[in-house]
Amino acid sequence: QVQLVESGGGLVQAGGSLRLSCAASGRTFSTYVMGWFRQAPGKEREFVAAIAWSGSRTYYGDSVKGRFTISRDNAKNTVYLQMNSLKPEDTAVYYCAAGRDRGLPWFASFLYDYWGQGTQVTVSS
Repeated sequence: QVQLVESGGGLVQAGGSLRLSCAASGRTFSTYVMGWFRQAPGKEREFVAAIAWSGSRTYYGDSVKGRFTISRDNAKNTVYLQMNSLKPEDTAVYYCAAGRDRGLPWFASFLYDYWGQGTQVTVSS
């Protein structure tokens, strides 16, 4: 079992930055692919970014490439999402997720077995 708790959301002006954190419980954290998804009101959940268990590989959704960076610290059981050059369309609830690397696409939500409760990010224009 893995429990995930996100933090770091808030209100920021367009062009600003935020760093989200996701703290995980469980001794097997370092074996999981970690991902970030987001969901805006009235929209489907959208893949944001994912990172391999080792941190050696990352993958980003097209809408955030070049602006967001995912990283992890396995010693701290924490994954981060650094968000720069934020836009109003980045406004959403951001969710952290953990899953085994079973050869499934990392952007697919069904890869992930565990989800956090989400943290709100609001970008004002």
